Amino acid sequence: MKDKTIDYALRATWQAVARMYNEEAGKYDTTMATGFTLLSIDREKGTPSTSLGPKMGMEATSLSRILKNMESKGLIERKPNPEDGRSVLICLTELGREKREQSKTVVLKFNEVVQEQVSEEKLRHFFEVIEVINNLIVEKKIYR
Repeated sequence: MKDKTIDYALRATWQAVARMYNEEAGKYDTTMATGFTLLSIDREKGTPSTSLGPKMGMEATSLSRILKNMESKGLIERKPNPEDGRSVLICLTELGREKREQSKTVVLKFNEVVQEQVSEEKLRHFFEVIEVINNLIVEKKIYR
C-alpha cells in the first residue's frame, strides 16, 4: 500500500473501467462516451444542450463532437426548447432509446457484479471516501 498513491489508484481503476466499458460498448457498435451521453439525456423530455455538459462534467467542444456523431448515427435529434426559445433540447430517437437501454443494462451489470463481491460496509466506506475527495476538490482545499 505504501507505493500506491490515491490519485494513481483512482486513475488506474478508472482507466480499467473505461477500457471495459468501451470493449462492451463495441459489441453494440457504440462507445462509452456515447453510452454515458445517452444515459444523461432525459428519456422522454430530452435535455437542454446547455445543461448536458455540466451534468456530465464535459467541456462544450468535447460534448459537441460526441453529439454531432450521435446525431449522424440517428441516436439523437435537436429540437427547439419550448420553455426557452434560445436553447435546444437534445432528444433521443427510437434508436437512441434502444441504445440507452443497452447502456443502462451494461452499467447495472457492472454495479451488480461489484456489489456481489464487495460488502455493503466496504461500499459505504468507498462512497464516503469518494465524497470526501470530491468535496476537497470542489471546496479548493487541496491547492489554494
